[in-house]
Amino acid sequence: MRAIILAAGRGSRLAALTEDRPKCLVEVAGRTLLCRQVSALRGGGVRDLGIVRGYRAEAIVVGGATYFENGRWSSTNMVMSLAAAKDWLADGPVIVSYSDIFYTAELVSRLVAAADDLVVAYDLDWRALWERRFADPLSDAETFRTDDAGRLLEIGARARSLEDIHGQYMGLLKFTPRAWKAVESQLAAMEPADRDRLDMTSLLRLLVTVGFSIYTLATRGQWGEVDNLSDIAVYEAMVAAGELELT
Repeated sequence: MRAIILAAGRGSRLAALTEDRPKCLVEVAGRTLLCRQVSALRGGGVRDLGIVRGYRAEAIVVGGATYFENGRWSSTNMVMSLAAAKDWLADGPVIVSYSDIFYTAELVSRLVAAADDLVVAYDLDWRALWERRFADPLSDAETFRTDDAGRLLEIGARARSLEDIHGQYMGLLKFTPRAWKAVESQLAAMEPADRDRLDMTSLLRLLVTVGFSIYTLATRGQWGEVDNLSDIAVYEAMVAAGELELT
């Protein structure tokens, strides 16, 4: 199994922490996010690792990794970083990971074993974490709704109520070549400026709209995303209290 970490961005909301390094090299509880992602991916069954680099690309060095480059990282969004690895995506199944998250090897192994063409992981226990990260969980949480078969119905819109949120999207996905072909078909129909602005949840929402089946994989906690300096303090407090076990 192959995996691609999308690590082209800076993460400007982390201020001085990313002045001299990409966001993935920020530390949580003594290890960088990138180290934690590599450990979880390899522990979950990934053998070939690819990393899409952009900002401060030279700082990202992982033994045995294949590097892809998004030279336009500052003017494009995450889907264009993903497209930099299109040869891998067209060749076989690939786990795709954001670079500002952490998660378990067990979740990766479940994603590796998933049989569907496009699968997204999500957290059923998202609210407990969001209440620690935000004064109002709805201020940041996005819609995520599934049907009884686990197919994705809605993602990435502003949630009006907790009923709109069956879980929280994590930034950890699996694509097969069939799924990537469907993505390329949608990208080919878009204006270049729209492709550059396209984020991942907007892409997933577009695929749902055109009838491509996206399946979901539920987990409960033991993950996190780092958007702000306060997030790091939250996770380190959880580790100290024995509430969070990091890979």
